[in-house]
Amino acid sequence: AIDGLSSATPLLKVASVPGSDPISNLGSYSWSDMFFGFIPGSVGETSTFCCLLGALFLIITGIASWRTMCAVIIGMLSMTFIMNQFGQLIGSENPMLFIPPHYHLVMGGFAFGMVYMATDPVSSAHTKKGMWYYGILIGFMCVLIRAINPAYPEGMMLAILFANAFAPLIDYNIIQSHIKKRQISHCVRFAH
Repeated sequence: AIDGLSSATPLLKVASVPGSDPISNLGSYSWSDMFFGFIPGSVGETSTFCCLLGALFLIITGIASWRTMCAVIIGMLSMTFIMNQFGQLIGSENPMLFIPPHYHLVMGGFAFGMVYMATDPVSSAHTKKGMWYYGILIGFMCVLIRAINPAYPEGMMLAILFANAFAPLIDYNIIQSHIKKRQISHCVRFAH
């Protein structure tokens, strides 16, 4: 009997074979296999379904921000569209440029990072508007790292670290813009 089996994850399979049809590189793995977690990989990275159940729990209990999670998806969708268009424009053989957005969601640690790491209350943005910018930056950077850097096909954790470095700056700028708006509205009221 076999106790375990080691093999390449679907994300690594796609990244390792050149061509403009990354889905054909997956072999026997279907989108639903990746969504429900019937694939090789680390715990948390394999089942997007379980990650989304966890997201529902965290949102209902108020522990995690739905704004950040939605923004990560928006960033991923927009950057995937840009990368797909860019790949077609230059006629690239890099398969990571052609991954559809619904596959980015279920491949690698994207769902785990979006739900559990990007929403960390200590290192993420704290303002409501800042959560949107922060999440979009994560989704944007994740796809960019996956598509452009062939040596590092995952990208999610590096994108979160990058966005964490900018979270205080994002919040600071949003707070300063609110202060300026209040000062201007106060001056306008005082002038009347």
